[in-house]
Parts: sequence; structure tokens; C-alpha cells
Amino acid sequence: MHNADRFADIPNSPFVRLTRLLEGTAPGQPPISMAVGEPQHKIPDFVPRIIAAHGAEFARYPLTAGTESYRAAVADWLERRYALPRPLNPATQVLPLAGSREGLFSAVIALTPAHKQGQRPAILLPNPFYQCYAAAALAAGAEPIYVNATQATGYLPDFEAVPENVWARTSSVFMCSPSNPEGAVYGKEDWRRLFARADHHDCLVLADECYSEIYDETPPHGALEVRARMDEALSRVLVFHSLSKRSSLPGLRAGFVAGDAALIARFRELRNLIAPVVPLPLLAAAEACWRDEAHVEENRALYRAKFDLADRVLGNRPGYFRPAGGFFLWLDVGDGERAALRLWQQAGIRVIPGAYLAKETPSPSGPLNPGAAYIRIALVNDLETTKAALLRIAEALS
Repeated sequence: MHNADRFADIPNSPFVRLTRLLEGTAPGQPPISMAVGEPQHKIPDFVPRIIAAHGAEFARYPLTAGTESYRAAVADWLERRYALPRPLNPATQVLPLAGSREGLFSAVIALTPAHKQGQRPAILLPNPFYQCYAAAALAAGAEPIYVNATQATGYLPDFEAVPENVWARTSSVFMCSPSNPEGAVYGKEDWRRLFARADHHDCLVLADECYSEIYDETPPHGALEVRARMDEALSRVLVFHSLSKRSSLPGLRAGFVAGDAALIARFRELRNLIAPVVPLPLLAAAEACWRDEAHVEENRALYRAKFDLADRVLGNRPGYFRPAGGFFLWLDVGDGERAALRLWQQAGIRVIPGAYLAKETPSPSGPLNPGAAYIRIALVNDLETTKAALLRIAEALS
């Protein structure tokens, strides 16, 4: 297969598809975008000060491993957040990332074997899914297996329904909790079952936890939290975190990967050759963010206030539910693409059709796209803008 052909199975970016859908159509009111999950809350006050104080360090090449103090801050945060029974070793179990997306992609490149059980390896991913997962699988020469997450499964992927012959050649499993776009949360028993599968079939669990700190009432359980009580070595698991959502710093491009020391060592070898590194002034600011919870609590409170607004404005609408985590509304509107076009034409609101975030798969009743009936609404704007947008949405969809 020609390398370029590997990516033929990936649909165009949801945002490219949305642009094409709306092209040539004038917005009915002054535009408000709720399409991109880019937090718009005020950044922590201390971040620009720390970057300025460390400005001279832009003259130095940063290391792939970052700084000892950054890795220690991450290990300390993980221990506090998830009440880990034993601390991680910052030297061997933590690596900085330039945001979680590049880590999720390059980890698959580093860790996917050429064959599994003498066959092309498979990588399981939730459907709907983050496009990066499928691109990573295909770039690594693996077959992405789309595991549907529907209302019937609590909007969580039904990994138990994956055939044994597929599990046998599975090299990795992506799991996002809280999930994008549905905001569904994996529980302790869910994680235990997934790890039992991973142990039985000798495959990796790649846990995307970038929304872990945006939740409604209960902090979501994490992959390391559960795995540490099953296996002291944290074997077969890597977790990926970012400050983009937690700290409203999507432009800082700072995060980390943590977990199995043997996997981290292999991943680090690839990163030494090709991966982007985080400049030292940005790493210093990121370190301070992992050590501070006050700004995170304020951030979470703002999202709760916006979901309270959504409850009042859209709560009586069939298909509405308040997610347990994340900052998206996953709203059943019958036909997401048609609703997205209508919202733009009538209300000037830009949202993503759910079909653009999912892959059509076979089902007993015919081809199924689990996102087709939905729109994804990102509650990332300020409270006043969010209220105005929600009122327009309610009117346009009435």
C-alpha cells in the first residue's frame, strides 16, 4: 500500500466538512461559534508572569524529558488527584508532551508492532472518536476498529462486543474519559474489565484523560487509579493529560504521558528523534499549573454555571441530557447535519454535526453512524455569550 493511501479511510476534518456544509450560506444572526472545543475562559494570572520571568531560557534547547521539577510536579499531581497507592517515579514514568494530541499520535507509531498473531494489528477506538486516533492507527499500519458508543451503551464503547478474533490481534485500545463528544465517564469496574481484556490479549490501553478535570459533580476515576491497584508496575497502560481544558490554556501546548516505565522508555526513544519539545519557559508555567488547583476549581465552576443555563433553556427538549464530564452538549436532533445547517441559517450558531465525528459501521439493521442524529455544542464561550447562543438554539430547533 502506498503511504498516502493509508489515510484514505479517514474522513476529512469535521471542521473542513462543516465549512463545506455552510459555504455560501449567510448566517441568520451575528455568528457565534460553538463548534470548536477551544476554552475561552481567562487564563491563570500567574502564567504570563512565569513565562516572562523565564524568558531568557528561550535561548536554550529544551530536552525531550523536560525538567526534573516538571516531571515531579506531574507525579505529585497524579498522586494527589487519584490517591495512588504509591507515587510514580518521575524519572522513568513521566514524559512531557507538547499537548496530548501529538503524544496520542506518536505513541501509536512508537508502540505498534508490524504484526500481531501473524496478522495486521488492530487498534480499537470509540465511535464517535477523536480523529487523531484513527490517523495514528493508520499511520502505524494498523487497522482501526470502530467500537460504537450509543445511548443504549450509556455513550460508552462496548468493548465486550468486540469479537475474540479481533481482540487476538489488537495491539492497543484508545479510551477517552470523560468522552468527546458525549461526556460519558468510565467507572472503576469499566476500567477493570478493560484491563482484564488487555492482560488476556497482551495489548496496551491508551487513556485519553484530557477532560478529566471538567466534570459536573464527581471526579472521574482514572486509568492509573484503577491499574495501580491491579498491577504495581502499571503495565500496559499510558495516560495522556493536557492543560488545554484543565487550565484553559490550549495555546500553551503542554501536557504529559505517564504510566508503564518500559513503554515510556520505548516512547522516549522515538521522541528523542522526531517529537516536538516544550520550550523551557512554557514548561515552567505548566509546572505551576499542575501545582495549583484554585484556578481549576474556578474553571470548573464556570462550566457548571453554563450547564445550569443549558438545563434551563434546553432541559425540556427530548434528547437533552446533562453530561457527567467534559464541556460539550451531545444533543439528539434527529438529523445532525440538517440541524447544523438550520442553526447557521436561522440563528448564526456554528455547531458540529455528530456524523462528522463518527464512522459509519455495519449493524444488523444496516449501516450505522452513531453520531448521525446528534449535534455537538461546545460550551466554551463566556456565560453571556453562551446564554444568548442557547436561547437562539432553542428557538431555531423549536
